[in-house]
Amino acid sequence: MMTQRITVIKGDGIGPDIVDSALQVLDKVGCNFEYDFADAGLVALENHGELLPQATLDLIAKNKITLKGPLTTPVGEGFTSINVSLRKQFQLYANVRPVISFKGTKARYEDINILTVRENTEGMYSGLGQVVSEDGSTAEAMSRITREGAERIVRFAYELAKREGRKKVTAVHKANILKSTSGLFLKVAREIGEQYPDIESAEMIVDNTCMQLVMNPHQFDVIVTTNLFGDIISDLCAGLIGGLGMAPGANIGKDCSIFEAVHGSAPDIAGKNLANPSSVILASVQMLEYLNMGDKAQRIIAALRDVIETGDRTTRDLGGTHGTTDFTQAVLDRL
Repeated sequence: MMTQRITVIKGDGIGPDIVDSALQVLDKVGCNFEYDFADAGLVALENHGELLPQATLDLIAKNKITLKGPLTTPVGEGFTSINVSLRKQFQLYANVRPVISFKGTKARYEDINILTVRENTEGMYSGLGQVVSEDGSTAEAMSRITREGAERIVRFAYELAKREGRKKVTAVHKANILKSTSGLFLKVAREIGEQYPDIESAEMIVDNTCMQLVMNPHQFDVIVTTNLFGDIISDLCAGLIGGLGMAPGANIGKDCSIFEAVHGSAPDIAGKNLANPSSVILASVQMLEYLNMGDKAQRIIAALRDVIETGDRTTRDLGGTHGTTDFTQAVLDRL
């Protein structure tokens, strides 16, 4: 069996610390991966004069699997979001963000297990046709949804539900008002839902979805939606389980996939050994599941769950007093 090579982008701020944690955990559980390290974000700007060097793109394409920490895109004119660039460059059309509640976090709910599947390349979020009038009084942007894009993401959501033995897929939309774009998405979602009679299909308007997620989140299993709505809803879901520190994300395309911590680079605590590495550890769990190494993924989740539940060497955001290295060691001890 060939050794799987993984491209690793440590990222900015707390990125290097928490990614190191995840790599220690992957090694401990016996994955035998080979790592190729690449720069992106502010680190790359300092070292190579650009946010996303060609060498990094080449490595992502070559290894096809990437684990990445948070990246900082400088604010201001002329800098495109690195994440958006990566999604477009590698056609990473599916953004998968699971939220699972762990006992011992500061979460409002228990027994949450929701999977948000977000279209990752089209719609309002992709930034098409952004113009501001010369006098700065009018701004415009364009939303484009294609039947192909909608079919691809909805089918992905149902196939994922089938694989994971999930019972229900809810298509989230705003077709009552955005009759063209959201209308097309909903029409396609209904057509595809009919092809999966074993899975319950539901549909919900996005504003009601947000209210329902806060009031009764247990009614949701898999949510599939367009780019901008998915961006917002997946963060709301993270709030249900105690915040972005517990929420990983996968960007999946036909040829390439990138697994990441979805929170920011937290420059204020960078290098202080304070960050909770759970998000990127959970992203590496998603990566293992994608690579059909589910047994190892389950072992990591069990170890993480036990550390958080018992409060053994947990970080401040989890109510503990420890730092990244102690927390990581607690996970390693269990493995």
